[in-house]
Amino acid sequence: MIPAANLTLLYGHLPLEARFEAASSDGFEAVEILFPYDKDPHWYAERLREHGLRLVLVNTPTDPADAPSGRAALPGQSAAFRNDLALAAELCGATGCPAIHVMAGCVEPGGAEAARATLLDNLAWAAARYPQQTLQLEALNSIDFPGYFYSRPEAVRDILQALSLGNVGMQFDFYHVVKEGLSLADELRASLPWIRHVQVAGSPARQEPDLDRDGLLAGFESLHQAAYRGHIGYEYRPAGSVSAGLRWADRLLQYFPFPSKRSAPSESRDHS
Repeated sequence: MIPAANLTLLYGHLPLEARFEAASSDGFEAVEILFPYDKDPHWYAERLREHGLRLVLVNTPTDPADAPSGRAALPGQSAAFRNDLALAAELCGATGCPAIHVMAGCVEPGGAEAARATLLDNLAWAAARYPQQTLQLEALNSIDFPGYFYSRPEAVRDILQALSLGNVGMQFDFYHVVKEGLSLADELRASLPWIRHVQVAGSPARQEPDLDRDGLLAGFESLHQAAYRGHIGYEYRPAGSVSAGLRWADRLLQYFPFPSKRSAPSESRDHS
């Protein structure tokens, strides 16, 4: 298991360019960025090279007017979805990012059947068009994301089973599972064959995880026992000092040692 800093949330209080240096200083070697489409892809590639970072995950673009939560499952928007994928793939090509979270979007009541058919068609096209990318689906909890096409991992598993494509998998977020009121242990057990990327945050406030709550420690132990070798995205908003807050994971060092360049948090390198 390899820690990955979510630059958008973990360092969102900093100017964009400063986030790369902060993550590197805190010992991260891998990062996620939610929507890196405000600058040229080569700008991001240069920042990553400059600070010795690897980009491992991005989201497909969203549209505040027509698709604020993505559009992969929205009937009538397949052409726009293909443009979204082209932007994400261009960014990934420039940066070497292997994975794209394909955002499904919010679906009107009664529209689930048409949305499912649209999503299956769009994913089949995307998987064939961009075979070098890992395309990932993530269930987003219904409290923070009301109306999103799937709020439970079970629904994502149903889509993945129907597709059965090697480069389409699950993005499993401890936070969304717990916030949805589900058993983390049960959902992990059922989802492990499909999981390609894991994210974590504490519930309910989406701050530093507390390993003694909600079965989080047991969840990480399950990943270790299953020989999960992917990334663990730190996708939370820090309650205070980012650097000091990273201590939440010290009990997990036996499972995924932090990069050796990390030192004890100090005021001199605190980015809060």
